[in-house]
Amino acid sequence: MSGVDFNQDDLDYLASRSGPSTPGRPSSSSSGTDGKGKDVERGSRSTVPSEHADPYSLRDGYKTPEDLGTLKKARSGRAVSKFYEKQNDLIASLLKPMEEHTEDAKQEQGSSQAQVRIAIWASLLANIFLCVLQMYAAIASESLSLLSTGIDAVFDMSSNMLLFWLHHKAAHMDKNKWPVGGARLETIGNILYGFLMGSVNIVVFIESARSIIARESDEDTNALHLASLIEVSAAWGVKLLLFLYCYSLRKQSSQVQVLWEDHRNDLWINGFGVIMSAGGSKIIWYLDPLGAMLIALFVIISWGSTIYEQFELLAGKSAPHEFIQLIIYKAVTFSDEIEKIDTVRAYHSGPDYFVELDVVMSADTPLWKAHDVAEKLQDKIEALPGVERAFVHVDHETSHAPEHGKYRD
Repeated sequence: MSGVDFNQDDLDYLASRSGPSTPGRPSSSSSGTDGKGKDVERGSRSTVPSEHADPYSLRDGYKTPEDLGTLKKARSGRAVSKFYEKQNDLIASLLKPMEEHTEDAKQEQGSSQAQVRIAIWASLLANIFLCVLQMYAAIASESLSLLSTGIDAVFDMSSNMLLFWLHHKAAHMDKNKWPVGGARLETIGNILYGFLMGSVNIVVFIESARSIIARESDEDTNALHLASLIEVSAAWGVKLLLFLYCYSLRKQSSQVQVLWEDHRNDLWINGFGVIMSAGGSKIIWYLDPLGAMLIALFVIISWGSTIYEQFELLAGKSAPHEFIQLIIYKAVTFSDEIEKIDTVRAYHSGPDYFVELDVVMSADTPLWKAHDVAEKLQDKIEALPGVERAFVHVDHETSHAPEHGKYRD
């Protein structure tokens, strides 16, 4: 998890990184109480609209395309240009009202919802067909390289069915029994998917190594089964189409992200399997089991990395620093009643974020007003894309020890 303590001086420094700071607090007319938007990680590089409130003069630090073009021409200018492009994205995200962030995310999600369903169903149906095709090719050719591609296809199909069931289950969980919803269930499903893929390829790796050591045939090459090679090549073509289709949708759904990774892996697996199987038939016999070993090793490493990334999400990995900056800026400009930002924490709880925010108000602020401001801020943060839950705590000073026991020394 990530925690940061910010006061007014810190916000002035943040403003100075992009442009000259405006002393004092912004007026209520320029507060960010009416904004929304897209995740900062997907912010656009368009110019910042002048109608957006800018109490800290962040817009002064925005670099125009002409400025960036001039920087790129200088020595070492490309790295500097990339820095300012990233800063432009941050400025645009900070100044965009939170309503626009949320509306953009809803429109993007709505426009891609049908495409996501197509990607999921197309992958499922294709994997069922390819499972039969590739297992037939592997059995007919008796090639270990093609067998490894066939086994991968079998587990693609079964794992797709598991993911489909978990996705449906997550969307229809009993809120009374599972108050936090089913988002974590998808992450758990991704881990199970990777575990199954890794496990079966350990078996393939061991069997291929045994085949090389035992050398059950005295022939220098294996028999060539052209039909099997053509069938697996056709499977490669289908996977290429699915890979290209899922590529643009992989950020819209964690399920499509996993399917895209699977199609990406299958392109290498099927292509390499065909080459090594043909090599075992035309060059030297051990290229076939060696190809199966290399394919299995690739799958084990690839899915091991995916499992690690998914475990990080369940374990509470911190949100990106840019996202935390967005929360800080939106909170400090939300209302004149908020004097300081004491602590901000944003961390994963599954694919989305939990946000913990401690704000400071005057000790004279009426309880009803403090409650209303905090509740509205919480609602605004929870409406941001990628945020599953937000908690806003109100205090009147910053000199106390952390309220939560786990953060105390």
